Amino acid sequence: MDNGMEGMLDTYLFETNSLLDRLDEMLVADEKIGDFSLDDVNEIFRIMHTIKGSSAMMEFGSLAEIAHHIEDLFFYIRDKGIDSLDPQHKKELFNLMFRSEDFLRGQVEKVEAGEALDTDLDSFSGEINNFLKKISGAAVEEPAAPAPAPAAASPAAPTAAGTLPDDKEAVCFLHVFLEEGIGMENLRAYMIINAVKECGIDFRYYPENMETNSETSATIIEEGFFMAFSSEEEANKASGVLRTQGHIRSYELASMPEPEPEAPAPVKAQPAAAPAEAPAVSKSSPKPAAQPKPAQNAPVKQNLISVNLMKLDSLQNIVGEIVITESMVTSSPELNQLSRDAYDNFMKSARQLRKLTDDLQDIAMSLRMVPISGVFQKMSRIVRDMKQKLNKDVRLTLVGEDTEVDKTIVDSIQDPIMHMVRNAMDHGIEDDVQDRIAAGKNTQGEIVLSATHTSSEVVITIADDGKGMNPDKLLAKAREKGILTKPENEYTKKEALGLIMLPGFSTNQEVTEFSGRGVGMDVVKKNVEAVGGVVSLNSEEGHGTTFTMKIPLTMAIVDGMRVTVGRSIFTIPIANIRQSFKIMPEEIIRDENGNEMIERMDSFYPVVRLHQFYNIETDIVNLEDGILLWVENSDRSFCLFVDELVGEQQVVVKPFPAFLNFFELKNFGCSGCTILGDGNISIILDIQSLYSAALENSQ
Repeated sequence: MDNGMEGMLDTYLFETNSLLDRLDEMLVADEKIGDFSLDDVNEIFRIMHTIKGSSAMMEFGSLAEIAHHIEDLFFYIRDKGIDSLDPQHKKELFNLMFRSEDFLRGQVEKVEAGEALDTDLDSFSGEINNFLKKISGAAVEEPAAPAPAPAAASPAAPTAAGTLPDDKEAVCFLHVFLEEGIGMENLRAYMIINAVKECGIDFRYYPENMETNSETSATIIEEGFFMAFSSEEEANKASGVLRTQGHIRSYELASMPEPEPEAPAPVKAQPAAAPAEAPAVSKSSPKPAAQPKPAQNAPVKQNLISVNLMKLDSLQNIVGEIVITESMVTSSPELNQLSRDAYDNFMKSARQLRKLTDDLQDIAMSLRMVPISGVFQKMSRIVRDMKQKLNKDVRLTLVGEDTEVDKTIVDSIQDPIMHMVRNAMDHGIEDDVQDRIAAGKNTQGEIVLSATHTSSEVVITIADDGKGMNPDKLLAKAREKGILTKPENEYTKKEALGLIMLPGFSTNQEVTEFSGRGVGMDVVKKNVEAVGGVVSLNSEEGHGTTFTMKIPLTMAIVDGMRVTVGRSIFTIPIANIRQSFKIMPEEIIRDENGNEMIERMDSFYPVVRLHQFYNIETDIVNLEDGILLWVENSDRSFCLFVDELVGEQQVVVKPFPAFLNFFELKNFGCSGCTILGDGNISIILDIQSLYSAALENSQ
């Protein structure tokens, strides 16, 4: 495949996946209210029309064919109105559309994998066509109860002149023949009729009841259908529209015959079935109401382009280097040798450069950021399908779906979130609704999927209000599996809950479609750690379980304070620092366990000595000789003891290499690293995990 075709394929896959995501979002939202909105019906029609056209262009026949059948279905629904379907038909339509979406996604995945597409589509396309026949037949069952009724109306036509329909107002006709073997000829013809009407052209058509009477298909196959015009100008306009329509074998213009010999032109055509009970004028009377349709279908130009992610990576790296270099220049010691005026002029230019650099890095970072709503919306579909298969009444609540995350992070966390949502549905929510009632809970279970931003990471939580987990039962199961690494009585509650993250661990007694094979949660841990994140969970038996994923930005530029401890340099995000200060020996307070504490603003805060925690050699060991930093993150606040402050600097946050994940550095207060202007590497501290590691775990 040449570069041009590769570019077209990338564009096709991006566009089609985006359209299918939009389709899934609409289907899930509409199913919750049990109905399609008029805008969504039009939107689904346009989505299928786009997929059909682009797939046909790329010669992906299975995608084009199924999209074409769904387009026909929604053309009919759009024309007749969604209210013409009864509740049972709407329910069947939702199920059919979800299966259609799954089929299209499956074919797109085969395209991405370079596999052959399905060729046997008769069964599924027949299912779509049968549903269309069902709803179109249901619309006329009452008025056309006797089957021979349309045939009985046909004798009225022979009174017309020659072989043309009996239309006294017509000046000329367009006689149209469709291609052979296309199926549902009456609806295909009606689609063409509507396409011409949407161009504001006034005419009548015969057979008049083609859209509601499937028996007119036989007439259209043999004799074609007619369009009657009151002026040749309107007929010429319609001819131009017919050239753009598909499934037309031929068409010809026929004038109203005065002498009898004019008839041979359309000699093949027998009188079209024109029911006498409905005058031609009645067909055109609702046309003014249909004229707004072109506005709904008008194409909307979008100023969007797709960019290769590798190019964005390169841009982000260059911007990071620019930030580091700018900091090197503005903090160069040679500046002290300048005269006062020269220094002021330089700093004025440096401030302008800093402003432009800040704008550049903001734009560069925003290019990679995408809302997490796409991932969250797919979870709605998973919950919907599992509700039906597990027969559980559960609602999914989404919080913070507009939170923007780096594109690479979004791709990496989709599988972990999916596993945790499936785990909550299968394991978390009670199987018997009576158990929920007995526990005083709402009969409908709830799963809350939320995303929030902190200064340096994205926090995603998946919480359910189900039965929770019992640490003792988990330990017993682990003992049975033989995966305990120490005596049971030495496991803390947190460690016992963490056992479900081990490979091969499952609490299900039998293998089901969704769980029981001992895979899933270990995949979650592996995938999250692969992007430098951590997974934690908390559970109370009878009250539910909460999974928390903390994922750093793949690359971010933050304002940091550089500090030294011995010969090591650490960077602390400015957003986490409340105050820096020196103390006198008499200000040191000790708690009942002998731990050092400092009073700030009428509150007492513990002291963490970085040189002791990281076992770093330093000459500054007395609190009064060094610097204390009062830091906080969320509801956790404490004081850090360091040797000295170096100064503030913007730094580029880079994740640790993958081979360091084995050491679980995130659990020991290290969120990433950065390269300083002089080439040294500085560890960036994570205040929240540092608090947990140095204070909570030591108690």
